[in-house]
Formats: sequence, structure tokens, C-alpha cells
Amino acid sequence: MEEPPDWIAEFTVTPQVFAAHLDAVVDSGRTPVTISVLADFLAGRAALPPRPVLLTFDDGFADLPGPTAEAVFARGLTATAYLTTGAITPGERSLLPPAPMMSLGGVRELEGAGMEIGSHTVTHAQLDTLAPRDLAHELRHSRAVLEDTLGHRVRHLAYPHGYNDRRVRRMAAAAGYETATAVRHALSSERDEAHRIARLIVRRGHTVGDVTDWLSGRGARIAPYRDAPRTVAWRWYRKGRAAVKGPVFAG
Repeated sequence: MEEPPDWIAEFTVTPQVFAAHLDAVVDSGRTPVTISVLADFLAGRAALPPRPVLLTFDDGFADLPGPTAEAVFARGLTATAYLTTGAITPGERSLLPPAPMMSLGGVRELEGAGMEIGSHTVTHAQLDTLAPRDLAHELRHSRAVLEDTLGHRVRHLAYPHGYNDRRVRRMAAAAGYETATAVRHALSSERDEAHRIARLIVRRGHTVGDVTDWLSGRGARIAPYRDAPRTVAWRWYRKGRAAVKGPVFAG
């Protein structure tokens, strides 16, 4: 977006920069895959293609089924979109602040064009702070909405803002998700955890050079690894805050 809402601006790039990032992916010679290809590898069902790369888009902003998808497909790339169903479904609600969002009707359009669809929960809450009943609703209802829309099983989840813990991962698996992507600010690897797959967030300040480094395996640590004490402390702080104030937007 050229002029994004303030709350999401840090996690956006301009269309021109986005195009340059995609060109860097193409120039890298890497093989674009969807999350199902990685899932099959992690489950031992299939091999990965040489030098794979996985592009993901979260939430379901209005540009996704339009210029964003067009820019991806025009370069022969593919991607996985994780959608917050409460933000794109009429009559439902989410914790996402105001922003232009796609419609639920665009989900079939995206999949038909070649982008895989996954769940990003109902409201975009911090999942690791929720009570079991609320957590189950976030995981199951979002999946049900997408499955009813697409007419087939939805196997993959992305934790809002990457927030998860052992309980969340266990319940995600129990809800039927084969994989779940976190953030971790790291490169994934052949040893990564199926329900805590590492991703790198592209922020507004990241350059083409940063993306090129990542595509070359440089500039970021490699998952899996243990949570840092600071991450654990932040998790407990958020849980305490949610116990007082209720569910909080993950962002």
C-alpha cells in the first residue's frame, strides 16, 4: 500500500518495493512452493524441490485478491494466504483495527488462481492468552468457515503475530491442522517443527538487499531453536494482561 493505516504501516511495503522483492525471488532461482508441499516433506510423504521458497500473506487485506496476487502470479510464483475469517465474513467480528479487507467471496477466486488458503483464526487474538474454550473456537470456527466456502478440507494455520505455546500447538494439531506457521524472525529448515514453522516478516524498512540475503540463507538465524528467556517472559506478561483485560489483538 502507498498510504496504509498507521497500525499496519510497519508491516507494509509500497507496490514498487513489493515488485522488486518478488523480482529478487525470481532472480534467486528458488522454487516457489505452497505450505502443503512443505507439510508433505515434514510428514515424510514427499521430497522438497531444489532450493524451495514459501511466500505467505496473512489477514486478508483488500489488495490480496487484486494487485498483490496479480504481481505474484505474473512472475510465475505461488503463495499461501492465511485469512482472518472474522474480518472478511459479513456479520462476524475481529480484533483487527479498521483497514480495507477482502470479502469471503474472494477466497475461491484466490484459490482458483493458484494460491493456497489457510486459517488465521477468527478474530486475530493472541492465542496463547486464551481460555481453552475460546482457543478451540478460534481454531475450529475459522477452519469451518473456510471449508464451507471452498468445499474441501483446510489443513494449515498461521498463529496471529506468531503467538503460540505448547498448549496452542497441541490444540492446533487436535483441531486437525497438519501445520501451523509462527514467526520466529528466522529461516525455516528441514528440521523445523510442523506446528511452529519459522517465518520472516517483511517490514517497511527491509530492502531488496535484505530479501536477497534471506534467499541466499544469510541475515537470519535458522529454526528450530529454543525460545529465548525474553520471549518466555513476554508471553507470561501478555497472559497476565489478558487475564485482567480480556482477549487482545495480536499485533
